[in-house]
Amino acid sequence: MSDTTAVSEQTQNKESFAALLDESLGTEESLEGTVLRGRIIRVEGDSVLIDVGLKSEGRVALKEFVKGGEEADIVPGNTVEVFLERMEDKNGEAMLSREKARREESWNQLEKAYADNARVTGHIFGRVKGGFTVDLSGAVAFLPGSQVDIRPVRDVTPLMHTPQPFQILKMDRSRGNIVVSRRAVLEEDRAEQRSELVANLKEGQVLPGVVKNITDYGAFVDLGGVDGLLHVTDISWRRINHPTEALSIGQQVQVQVIRFNPETQRISLGMKQLEADPWEGVSAKYPTGAKFLGRVTNITDYGAFVELEPGIEGLVHVSEMSWTKKNIHPGKIVSTSQEVEVMILDVDEQKRRISLGLKQVQANPWEDLVERFPIGTELEGEVKNITEFGLFVGLPGEIDGMVHLSDLDWERSGEEAVKDYQKGQMVKVKLLDIDVEKERISLGIKQLGSDPFEDTADRFKKGAAVTGTVSEVNDGGVELQLAEGITGFIRKTDLARERSEQRPERYAVGERVDAKITSVDRKTRKISLSIKQLQMEEEKQAMAEYGNTDSGASLGDILGAALKQQQKKQEPEGDEK
Repeated sequence: MSDTTAVSEQTQNKESFAALLDESLGTEESLEGTVLRGRIIRVEGDSVLIDVGLKSEGRVALKEFVKGGEEADIVPGNTVEVFLERMEDKNGEAMLSREKARREESWNQLEKAYADNARVTGHIFGRVKGGFTVDLSGAVAFLPGSQVDIRPVRDVTPLMHTPQPFQILKMDRSRGNIVVSRRAVLEEDRAEQRSELVANLKEGQVLPGVVKNITDYGAFVDLGGVDGLLHVTDISWRRINHPTEALSIGQQVQVQVIRFNPETQRISLGMKQLEADPWEGVSAKYPTGAKFLGRVTNITDYGAFVELEPGIEGLVHVSEMSWTKKNIHPGKIVSTSQEVEVMILDVDEQKRRISLGLKQVQANPWEDLVERFPIGTELEGEVKNITEFGLFVGLPGEIDGMVHLSDLDWERSGEEAVKDYQKGQMVKVKLLDIDVEKERISLGIKQLGSDPFEDTADRFKKGAAVTGTVSEVNDGGVELQLAEGITGFIRKTDLARERSEQRPERYAVGERVDAKITSVDRKTRKISLSIKQLQMEEEKQAMAEYGNTDSGASLGDILGAALKQQQKKQEPEGDEK
């Protein structure tokens, strides 16, 4: 063989070896970032030596074999899957990772589950901003706080480090991001439970539930996939002002289905229906007129509710709270939680109503007043109030009596006389009447003195001729002042015999006028007068005394003779010559 041929073969051999070496190294380099199967050689310190078929073994930290706090199951000779990070480290050994191998395997399974919309199992193991971290068989996922449960969870501790089902919402392998939801799983389960529950739901059925939400008018109870409304009036037989007095969110309760509408799927629930109705036989237990002790549970503008026993309440109307305190808010007489004695006034078992009285258990000051002060008694009291129709005067026993405007003064009008009085002023009054049933007392101030009309009325009798002074002239007639405090009225038609002279303007205030009394009304204190009748009577008398027209004398002659005779009688004797 020539030297040239030998050199050529040697060159070819070198090139083939280099190619083989490059191929081998290239293959090994392409294995980086993949999962390989290796054989456990032995445990050295805190690492495990593994042969993966490369030119050098690799080491894996012992802690990567520990899962969920369990002891590592490492047996020399067993095969395990590891992740090849680099062919060699600074010590010339392959860089392996058991944890990353497990993660890669987990990612493959999670991608399949995500594609199939299947559930996965994981463990909540940490808390981060906005949510929690979940271990999905080696892959770490993010669980937003809003996706933990259907309802807000205050304490997630009971859920941590325990297997939980999750639904993958989003995943990106290149970024290593996985977002999961536990709520989606629960909602799906609830939908199945709801369908099954609604299909079997019947009125009268008793079910367990959890208080989901509380409002002013009741509570929503989760029956396991479907919610029902527990109205505040159906929580308990006793009065409940707000559901929070008996329930709290998250509380487990037993409820009965009161009403169920399959079309709207509205469910009305009740709790008190599971207890005995305290209103049964209440009429016999609380007879009318009996007295009982109770506790004030609620105060309104119209009265106070008193609890006689749990579930049994009665109303003390504001009118039945006090004998003397009128137009006052019930809250100024009783207070909430106060124990009071009441009397049963009426029981309506069908309408579940009991009327109670608070004042009836106390002495009636009106009856006491009747016994102590007979009609006509003079008393003294303070003016409590002044109204458009009279004065209210305080009397013994915290009772107010009223002096009507018409009972203030004999002569002046009530509107004028009431101006003499002020609130807080002490006045003397006379007891005129007491109506115990209506709780009214009539008082009088003018009755303390004599009636001037009665004192002088005997002088003014029907048919008598009187002389008075014109005190007022109006379109209807003329008013005459007959005596002090005594007036009479002449209607327009009674001013003269002749219609042409029946004109009020013919008279002036202060003029003296003669008239005849036609009626006296003591009740209204009115005297009616008539000039017309007086004239007719005088003419009749003149005709009788001085002749008649049949004898040939005219009416003027007769009246003239009568007038001369009257003037002659009135002339003093000293004037005679």
